[in-house]
Amino acid sequence: MNTPLSEIEDLISRIAMGDRAAFRTLYGRTSAKLFGVCLRVLNDRGQAEEALQEAYAKIWTRAGQYRVNGYSPMTWLITLARNTAVDKRRASGSARRYAPIDAAELIADPGPGPAQQAEASDESRALHGCLSELPPERAEMVRRAYLDGFSYAELAEATGTKLNTVRTWLRRSLMQLRECLGR
Repeated sequence: MNTPLSEIEDLISRIAMGDRAAFRTLYGRTSAKLFGVCLRVLNDRGQAEEALQEAYAKIWTRAGQYRVNGYSPMTWLITLARNTAVDKRRASGSARRYAPIDAAELIADPGPGPAQQAEASDESRALHGCLSELPPERAEMVRRAYLDGFSYAELAEATGTKLNTVRTWLRRSLMQLRECLGR
């Protein structure tokens, strides 16, 4: 079973690959803590909720920048949320207040549009091409971890490999994929 530290690291890694289910799971596991951080900084529930939303948008876009370095991934998440809340607090001092927007305008269609579908298709082809450049057993491990949701511990058990070796292989494989996708 994953420790909370490795589970959060795993979720962040999967988010970096665009895994929405991992993002939902991370939100469920960390939002209460991050909301508390935002609320302490802003001392206003509405602004804290906005800051929390902005923080998770940053987590989604910056997950690839997180490095597994022995420090708590919660420290990275809390720092991101705190900095977002501090920025919001600074901006609110001089920010103009706007009239509320009609609620119907706030509801977005959760499905991707045609442009996003085409982009996702291109990204999928590129990802599969890059996966083919990895050794077959490593590509399979990446698929199982990041597409099928297997934990590092489950992969270690299934392959008869030490847990830290699995983590190292996956980290290196992700770096190779990132490099390949960047070409």
